[in-house]
Amino acid sequence: MTSTNKPTVSYWIIAVIALIWNIMRVMSYLGQVYMTDDMKASMTPEQQELLANTPAWSTGLFAVAVFAGLLGSFLLLMRKKLATPVFLISLIAVLINMGYSFFATNQSEVFGKMHGIVMPIMIIIIAVFLYMYSKKSGENSWMK
Repeated sequence: MTSTNKPTVSYWIIAVIALIWNIMRVMSYLGQVYMTDDMKASMTPEQQELLANTPAWSTGLFAVAVFAGLLGSFLLLMRKKLATPVFLISLIAVLINMGYSFFATNQSEVFGKMHGIVMPIMIIIIAVFLYMYSKKSGENSWMK
């Protein structure tokens, strides 16, 4: 029989912030996939070209990353150990997709420092943190 400890207040704060973060990432994904012609028209020609040339597998990985992150956040809130492997799937998808964006595209030139470099690095850091935090939470018996 396994015993579970009561999670700390910080656990719940992190779980709620993770949920909010991943809801925002899902909205970002949906905004990109269902972008209207008017929205595309407001982009620079370079941004439009980069978006138009994004491979389907990259868009698919974006979907896997954000929806796995959202599921992982719900599992974290429900105190389920399954959150850890789900966050790992999200992390792997983030790393592959961001690796492609950094090394195979001119994303940083097209979108600038903030959206081309800072935000992608922040996404990687948060994905690593959520995986590591869920793993540690499982070790602390905060999840079943």
